[in-house]
Amino acid sequence: MGRAIAIAFAKEGINLAVNSRNADDLAAFKAELLHINPSIKVFTAVADGSNREELLKFAEGARREFGAISIIVNNLGMYKYSKILDDENGLFEKMLNTNLMPAYELYRLFGKDMIAAGEGHIFSICSVASLNPVVEAGIYSVTKAALLSLSNTMRLEMQEHGVKVTAVIPGSTLTDSWKGMDVDKDLMVLPEDVASAIINIYRMSKGANVDQIIIKPAKGQL
Repeated sequence: MGRAIAIAFAKEGINLAVNSRNADDLAAFKAELLHINPSIKVFTAVADGSNREELLKFAEGARREFGAISIIVNNLGMYKYSKILDDENGLFEKMLNTNLMPAYELYRLFGKDMIAAGEGHIFSICSVASLNPVVEAGIYSVTKAALLSLSNTMRLEMQEHGVKVTAVIPGSTLTDSWKGMDVDKDLMVLPEDVASAIINIYRMSKGANVDQIIIKPAKGQL
């Protein structure tokens, strides 16, 4: 999903800061983005976004590179098929550090800069589990609901300053979470669908904001 969103913004001529834990994948993706749009700048850093120190090092490097950050896409996330009573030790902390902490820390780092500029847009990729908990993915549902709550709070804090905040709530989306499973892509949301929605929301007039958008498979959840 993050890949599709980055490509969509590259086509819009937006400079990008992208991180990944894999240096080779990151270098190849940077080359792909620059091939799509040679006029943009692409800052990359090898980092584990669920590690606060590595996340902030990446974010501060992006600010040094571009001078200001006007768009944040909180896309980092992980899914674990497990009921809460069956969770392995440490899963709660790992889920919090992956699904919630990065959005909180990036908001604290860049939020006041956006207020000073009087513009900006924060997108948080939540999940339909934010609205309707999935018992087989208990702590995932809890952390995604917390991300939606954080998004709602950020929007209320930012709206008087002209900074927009949108919660993107996808249903069953064809990402690596389904890797190895026999699924029909025609029965799922595609990452490009999510990216298209984000770009259309970003293009809206200065006075318009989408508080949240729900994107679900046309024939229902898988």
